[in-house]
Amino acid sequence: MLSILDIFRIGIGPSSSHTVGPMRIARTFVRALAKGGMLERTSRIAVELQGSLALTGVGHGTVDATMLGLAGFRPDRTDPDEAAEALAEIAASGRLPLGGEVLIGFDRARDIDLAGHIIPDLHPNGMRLAARDADGETLFERTYFSTGGGFVASEAQLRRKPENDRVNAGTRVPYNFGSAAELLSASERTGLAIADLVLANEDAFRPREETLEGIDRIAAAMDQCIDRGLSQRGVLPGGLKVARRAPDLWDKLSASPQSNEREQLFDWLNCYAMAVNEENAAGGRVVTAPTNGAAGIIPAVIRFYCVTGEEEACRDKRRTFLLTAGAIGLLYKQRASISGAEMGCQGEVGVACSMAAGGLAALWGATSVQIASAAEIGMEHNLGLTCDPVGGLVQVPCIERNAIGAVKAVNAARLALHRTGAESLVSLDQVIETMRQTGLDMSTKYKETSQGGLAVNVIEC
Repeated sequence: MLSILDIFRIGIGPSSSHTVGPMRIARTFVRALAKGGMLERTSRIAVELQGSLALTGVGHGTVDATMLGLAGFRPDRTDPDEAAEALAEIAASGRLPLGGEVLIGFDRARDIDLAGHIIPDLHPNGMRLAARDADGETLFERTYFSTGGGFVASEAQLRRKPENDRVNAGTRVPYNFGSAAELLSASERTGLAIADLVLANEDAFRPREETLEGIDRIAAAMDQCIDRGLSQRGVLPGGLKVARRAPDLWDKLSASPQSNEREQLFDWLNCYAMAVNEENAAGGRVVTAPTNGAAGIIPAVIRFYCVTGEEEACRDKRRTFLLTAGAIGLLYKQRASISGAEMGCQGEVGVACSMAAGGLAALWGATSVQIASAAEIGMEHNLGLTCDPVGGLVQVPCIERNAIGAVKAVNAARLALHRTGAESLVSLDQVIETMRQTGLDMSTKYKETSQGGLAVNVIEC
């Protein structure tokens, strides 16, 4: 089992798979050099970005993230302003502080190769790094993959055959589940809500107090991201000249907060979701939920439905929401993928919509079966959603797509709660498998390569 604190990670924008993952990979590589006693002997680092990491790497911040990782930066502790200063210093001096310690010559055009023509078989987000000494001899070389949501794996890890005995593989938890059917069965057998089952499982990873503190930290980071996104104005970086819209919408809504217009619900959700994704597009601090590209959906729904009543009640609502949504996210991560480069945007916005629908249904007192139904509806109507960012930037259609996803999640939860009698004809496990098959069948043009869809039909200005 994975922990839900692996699903929700604090990092920087604009992409969990293209920014957070490569930064973690580069840092891991440097740590391996240090552990092997090769750091001081290294004079040059050569990086080859493969597949989607190369094709949309510039717009997604992959090149910069790689340099920051080599310099010792961690995604969860990186201040965007400090990162910008470090990148400027590397560019001006032509030297990079490897691991923050050893200065080496570095030229991004020479040392980072955008090999978009190489599409690895194991995963489309491949990254090969090599350390060379002063004579040009290779000291150490390794291939890694950024598998979505900030998760990374070495080539050896992806080639390793999965354990046949899943119960005895990895961390032992009291309620092991590898499918929605198993999760629902455990809930029915024990009488525990999904959130309580997941919380009990988290006890196997760390003391409960630390888990709750971690969840509260994630919720706070989501709120902070919304708040900053509502206060920042201007044009987003990258050249598309996309203006931030959330602050103006926020001003309008704040001027008439008690409006009786029913459709204003959409405006609030739109405002919060766009605030997050505009921050993400600007390289701000966000939470993978389950990815950066889909980071606005869950925070938007939480902000609208959980921030009511006393502080303790709000905290408990957030915990229930994130524990439930996290359980659903674990199913997608373990049974399919949350990588846009593998699944298209159905694996990002679709999964986030599914997670948010389940979390909100739990807040509304849904049964475990209804929660699974809400999650299924949230995904069923995102099946086939392509990832086709214009200019390789996480702006068009990504920002508005999160707003639409938040509204869709709320409707999915309502539909599930209105269901009576027989269970849904389509199960959550079936829709997850359908998403996986659809992703495998989808043309690579529509999987975060900017080679199809809006990316080729919208003229960059």
